[in-house]
Amino acid sequence: MNGGSRPILRRGRQLKVAALLGALLVALVGSCSARVVPHPASSPRSTTRPAASFDVAAENAKPGTTAWAIAPSAIGSAHAIEGYADQVSVTSGQSFHLFVSTTAPRFTAIAYRFGYYGGAGARQVWQSAETAGHVQTAVSFDHSTATVECRWRPSLIVSTAGWPQGDYLIKLVASDGAGQRYVPITVRSTQTAGRIVLVAGVTTWQAYNGWGGYSLYDGPHGHSNRSRAVSFDRPYTDYNEPAGSGLFFQFDRGLVYFAEQHGLPVAYETDLELEAHPELFRGAAAVVSDGHDEYYSQQMRDTLTAARDTGTNLAFLGANAVYRHIRWAATALGRDRLIICYKEAATDPLLATDPAETTQNWRDSPDPRPENALTGSYYQCNPANAAYVVYDPSSWIFAGTGAARGSSFPGLVYPEYDRVVDIPTTPHPLEVLSHSPLICQGRPSYQESAYYTVSSGAAVFDAGTMQWVCALGPACFPVPVTAAGRQFVQAATLNLLTAFAAGPAGKRHPAADNTAADGVPSSAGLGLD
Repeated sequence: MNGGSRPILRRGRQLKVAALLGALLVALVGSCSARVVPHPASSPRSTTRPAASFDVAAENAKPGTTAWAIAPSAIGSAHAIEGYADQVSVTSGQSFHLFVSTTAPRFTAIAYRFGYYGGAGARQVWQSAETAGHVQTAVSFDHSTATVECRWRPSLIVSTAGWPQGDYLIKLVASDGAGQRYVPITVRSTQTAGRIVLVAGVTTWQAYNGWGGYSLYDGPHGHSNRSRAVSFDRPYTDYNEPAGSGLFFQFDRGLVYFAEQHGLPVAYETDLELEAHPELFRGAAAVVSDGHDEYYSQQMRDTLTAARDTGTNLAFLGANAVYRHIRWAATALGRDRLIICYKEAATDPLLATDPAETTQNWRDSPDPRPENALTGSYYQCNPANAAYVVYDPSSWIFAGTGAARGSSFPGLVYPEYDRVVDIPTTPHPLEVLSHSPLICQGRPSYQESAYYTVSSGAAVFDAGTMQWVCALGPACFPVPVTAAGRQFVQAATLNLLTAFAAGPAGKRHPAADNTAADGVPSSAGLGLD
């Protein structure tokens, strides 16, 4: 999210309660048609298939459970139980270390793979034996960057043998009822050719992670002593998702639920793979960015650009994507576990020696590279809460939605948004699909979704609102979307992803530029105020 303002994360106790209740609502709504099954034995089930033949429908035909949910009353006190993994993602069969601290004498870890599963939302694939619990307090602090890192002892080695590719949460349960928490892990796909790659924005999750009192936004005394580098070597804690899931429920879960509900040919990665394994994205039918995917290194951006330029479709199903420039460094647990982001070039030590790698906003000096060269739209402002207004109902993306020009869907533009601007990096041909008037920080503005195509045949869609992904799942929180709005988003997204799965969508649906049409503000200077 932009600047020092954190509208989702800075609304105090009321928002914390709303988010907790919202998370509970997600669990309750998701359970309506669930088939709940007993916990499996502690040894993993051997159900994995080769990535190339992963059958989404067959996986989701297996019995699901709602036991993954952590009720607000079960979270417990701040450090009753919490943990982190030494890997952001693994391949099926690869082991990882789980680091747990708890006040309880023992704990259990339970792994849930998220999907649709008849509405239950997840399937349990593994459960540990009861394991001795300990309070772990070893923490390092780098005063130069205000970076907190845990130096805990590993509690478990977890084998993922038999775990299918997908997004997982490990639920930690204290034996004495003191609390429950999540640890996220992705079992990444080893092949993505011809598939829709769902990318979890873990760099952004970590940017907002305030465990130990420091995030890229705040320190104990506010924005002035925030971190300049944040580590994956610590649990997640966040105002929105205090149970330790990063930002999974708000910005990823709805997409995973929807894609598997409709049997789309998905693959799973995190945005760390854009940095560490760019080869994984070659030949993908589409790459889909989640609801908030803000923090990008040069390599991450290059990976997406190369994919687009060789025919892979891109979908940004949020807003404020590719906004912050980061770079990576190692921690004691391995490479690419430290995210560096000074947010201003003047204080970045690389300014004198490598200005192209300083970590300010991508659009800012000393080497401006606005994000809209890739996303199509340009980030604007927060906080906003407005209706999404359709501008071009003739778009194939909106086919079958019943939307007309001016159709309005309350609550769908929240809390950050993008719009189209007329600057040299704006790609053409580009179609403006929505034009949603709003007030942000006391100023009139508007939100716009955009669609453009390139010579490789690839198509790029930017939803231009963070609320898009949650409208795909069982519930949106803390701001709800109407039933009509949810139906609209779901129909449009199914059109989009079905076409994207078939290959370069620009060959069948070339963008028809409408930025010069009457009523579409696209004159020079827009978005630069």
